[in-house]
Amino acid sequence: MTQQPLMARLRRFLRRKAQEEDGTATIPFVILFPAFMVIVLSSIEMGILTVRQVMLERGLDLTVRNLRLGVWAAPTHTDIKRAICNNAGLIPDCMNSLLVELQPVNKTTWQPLTPNATCVNKSLPVQPVTAFNPGASDEMMLIRACVKVKPMAPLTGLGMQLHKDPSGEYALVSTSAFVNEPRL
Repeated sequence: MTQQPLMARLRRFLRRKAQEEDGTATIPFVILFPAFMVIVLSSIEMGILTVRQVMLERGLDLTVRNLRLGVWAAPTHTDIKRAICNNAGLIPDCMNSLLVELQPVNKTTWQPLTPNATCVNKSLPVQPVTAFNPGASDEMMLIRACVKVKPMAPLTGLGMQLHKDPSGEYALVSTSAFVNEPRL
């Protein structure tokens, strides 16, 4: 006898709670908030990636201008890296994250640079060696800069889709061509 009123009270309580509308906005928020945050973080990641790519292009273009005009008598790999990093600005730890390839174009074969850029790999103790040949007077040159950068949000949206190396960094690559000025 005492269980019947208890069950009836429990049923009435559950029915009343099921008809209440308190907290109905919480369910869509809980479902949509993570998707919204992934979109926001991906947008920010894309913006940062684009700015860094543009700044790398700018740094390489300004450096190539100096190379083309013969500002340096005999540029070294470090000189070129320093110039690109100084002109690029927004690339974190640029001197340690950047590798530059510079080679003349063979006019008989017109061989381009290799399809895959040689980049820094911070997970290795020794970094790869790149071809660096400043070329001769009046020679066509190809230059490629590759910088490795950590994503801002590596576990969401775009940050998760980027192709990363074992150290968790993605590569930004910029390529240019120029002709060395004739030297007397």
